[in-house]
Amino acid sequence: MKVGIIMGGVSSEREVSLQTGKQMMVHLNKSKYSPIPIDIKDKRDLITKTNGIDFALLALHGNFGEDGTVQATLETLGIPYTGSGVLSSSICMDKDMSKRLLRQAGVYTPDWINVSSLEELSTVDTEAIEFPVIVKPNSGGSSIGTQLVRSAEFLEEAVCRALKWDRQVMIERYIEGEELTYSILDGKLLPILSIKPKAEFFDYVSKYEAGEEEEQVVQLTDELQNQVNEAALKCYSSLKCSVYARIDLMLKDGVVYVLEVNTLPGMTQTSLFPQSARADGIEYEGLLDRIITASLEERSKENLCNREKNRYVS
Repeated sequence: MKVGIIMGGVSSEREVSLQTGKQMMVHLNKSKYSPIPIDIKDKRDLITKTNGIDFALLALHGNFGEDGTVQATLETLGIPYTGSGVLSSSICMDKDMSKRLLRQAGVYTPDWINVSSLEELSTVDTEAIEFPVIVKPNSGGSSIGTQLVRSAEFLEEAVCRALKWDRQVMIERYIEGEELTYSILDGKLLPILSIKPKAEFFDYVSKYEAGEEEEQVVQLTDELQNQVNEAALKCYSSLKCSVYARIDLMLKDGVVYVLEVNTLPGMTQTSLFPQSARADGIEYEGLLDRIITASLEERSKENLCNREKNRYVS
């Protein structure tokens, strides 16, 4: 099988994506797959460079990667791909939309507001905002453009910086507690990791520089474990995720808050998803194989469903 490893992209997370792609190139089982690196530097590259591949292993992050546009293009081209489908990818990339859906599903998530300009920010009653807050691009990732703001006097500057990365900015209440991440592989919950960054929060440096954070498998009480399991599975089902995902949470005073859901989690050397899989006895090569196998099954089910719909309509 000719597997195109789609990496790079046009988002702010291009460098992270290239790291993910390189790791996939090294660890993909060469006895089963013929890997073909495909560096996307322009949106048109996805069409012109994927000719002849049987399958797309997505190493993309951010806009035109995780937001459903690449997934929709590949479906149009008839190329199966890894991870969640178009709808789920689009929803999870939009933090505001995903948090709204999670609230409807009864999942705790920190309070937030979204603004699209400094003018809109000027209409917000900052006295009603409970500081500190996290200011971040609504559709960003890897904590790029994200800042921890502890008082109203620094809020405008943080929003202005975040607007350089996205058209909408989220101002989210900062929950100061124990940060956890929960990975799901083909519906199975993998070991929970606890994250303790050296920085004030889990920023870009903490995520991708070795030694800038402490990550380890954590054992929770039965009650908390059940709460975390329920929250994670509700996220996975409510946001229509499939194949694999990583859910970032914060634990404070016995309450589990969901921060966001990642449908194409990082797969670099320091990334959380492969660490969680390794803690479950799944090494990187086996992890890629399971992701590909589950993705092929998922795309097959989607195609069958679409054919049935078309037959019913016709």
